[in-house]
Amino acid sequence: MSELEFANVKAVAKANVYFDGKVVSHTILLAGGRKKTLGLIYPGEFHFGTDAPERMDIVAGRCRVRLSGADGWQEYEAGTSFAVPGKSGFDISVASGIAEYVCSFE
Repeated sequence: MSELEFANVKAVAKANVYFDGKVVSHTILLAGGRKKTLGLIYPGEFHFGTDAPERMDIVAGRCRVRLSGADGWQEYEAGTSFAVPGKSGFDISVASGIAEYVCSFE
């Protein structure tokens, strides 16, 4: 599970808004140049591509995820995470409520 609090970070005030506001995140920059995004996913199904490998920690709510090239969906809830290879992608679906996440770029 990812950290739930981050000390000594720089926060980017401008939001990253996707899919007409159904996915919204903010970027934080940690010591040493590491980057994370903290976000919300509202109900719907969305596709994201990745350049670098990512780790998605679900910190609240629940979602389903299908990695590019995979046949089936996997369920994730608060306290769980999944990894996405670089130069790949994933579909993410939220049935109800809001899924909150921390995305770590590796």
